[in-house]
Amino acid sequence: MPETNADIPQQVLDLIGKHQYEEETEFEIEMGYVYNTLAAVQNANPLYWDKSFAEQVVGAQIAPPTMLSVWFRPHYWSPGFEGERTALQSHFDMKRIMELPEAIIGGNESIFGVPVKMGDKLRTYQVLTSVSEVKKTRVGTGRFWVIEVHCFNQHDEHVGTDIYNCFGYRRPAQ
Repeated sequence: MPETNADIPQQVLDLIGKHQYEEETEFEIEMGYVYNTLAAVQNANPLYWDKSFAEQVVGAQIAPPTMLSVWFRPHYWSPGFEGERTALQSHFDMKRIMELPEAIIGGNESIFGVPVKMGDKLRTYQVLTSVSEVKKTRVGTGRFWVIEVHCFNQHDEHVGTDIYNCFGYRRPAQ
């Protein structure tokens, strides 16, 4: 008999479409992170390296749009915080609630808004948008879910949205 939404725990159904884990960056956006990322991928774009060029072209020194998720990756330790700190916490919640010990991010889509500028303070929230029926795949049996992470600057301007397609599963018995 096929699984239906009736088989999804009510706790999960109640989360669909709700804003979760609203947070702000722990520090203002700064070039140290940008330079490390650019060096790691050997990105020589003068828009990021040359402040005067960036100010002429876009009006300010900016971060590459692809760094959007970097700003919300928590440090392993930070004063005043206790317990585990993870990025994309709603994904880990889904694994726990659905009792699916393994999970992968099967796809990621980014939608970019206004550029992230040096000195910006960003805020974000996560939204679980959908949960599939039970599916059987090569890696195991589980469910797909989609999480959107919406990000805004201190002026309430949309700087971007990351959309994660996830699959939580149990491995087949060996």
